[in-house]
Amino acid sequence: MVSELQQETTTATRSSYAPLEIGTERICSCPRQHINCLTAKEWITSQLGVWKFSYESRDVRNKSLHPATYPISLARQCISLFTHEGELVLDPFVGSGTTLVAARDLNRNGVGFDLKPDYVELSESRLEVQEAGDPVRQLTRCADAREIPDYLPAESVSLLLTSPPYANLLNRPRRNKSRRSDQRDNGQLGKVEQYSQDSRDLGILTLEQYQEAMAEIFAGLLPLMKEKAHCVINVPDMWWQNQRITIHMSVVDALREVGYELRNVIIWDRTNIVNRVGIFGWPSNYITMGTTFEYLLDFWKPPAG
Repeated sequence: MVSELQQETTTATRSSYAPLEIGTERICSCPRQHINCLTAKEWITSQLGVWKFSYESRDVRNKSLHPATYPISLARQCISLFTHEGELVLDPFVGSGTTLVAARDLNRNGVGFDLKPDYVELSESRLEVQEAGDPVRQLTRCADAREIPDYLPAESVSLLLTSPPYANLLNRPRRNKSRRSDQRDNGQLGKVEQYSQDSRDLGILTLEQYQEAMAEIFAGLLPLMKEKAHCVINVPDMWWQNQRITIHMSVVDALREVGYELRNVIIWDRTNIVNRVGIFGWPSNYITMGTTFEYLLDFWKPPAG
């Protein structure tokens, strides 16, 4: 549980920032009771509990630019499902900016935050030039996720979509054990595939510290969300020293602890984008490979009362 003292300390040590000027309301003509702009036919495919996506030429696949990205098509499906045109999408760990690219494609406002200036610059480089008359905007800021409440008003966010750092599970040399032996030396073998070594970075924390930090951050973000706004978090689990590290369970526990309600667990089936898989664990140790699937954890802000 994030203590009141922790929250007071975090608030007291923040600098004061001017709120961002960005749209938050619908600009479509959908009926008020609809949660999105999808047709019934488009809605049906989203009901399946296993989703597949493909990468496109605009996606960032270069791990030297960012170690863990999801495809634009994934962000696009989540944004289409949980928002209307004109509403605000927030990514508190914006990374390479995929969420904002998808928001731009779908005529949604978007704002992304990241600790690392290089990622903010990468995100901005992927967005088209925005003209003064554009009905929506996509903005990035270099800031700690704990500072986001200083930038946005209460009940302004219609969707929070992100893939946060995976605790300290990437803060170690890559072994590429899921690849065939002749494919392991792919230029990343032995490298530490990490976001940064900033003391505020969730990617250098133990799993216990990570869960506590996630609870602190998302407790601060909950008041920014509209009632029944969804929060979709993409995380994998990992194997480390012959143990399954259940990152997705830590995320569920952290967010439930501070008031979010888990609505759906969706499996991102990645088998169509994983090539030349090695034999992993044979013949004595059965291990499901984390490279073949990840979780999309769908929470919402429960209605009052």
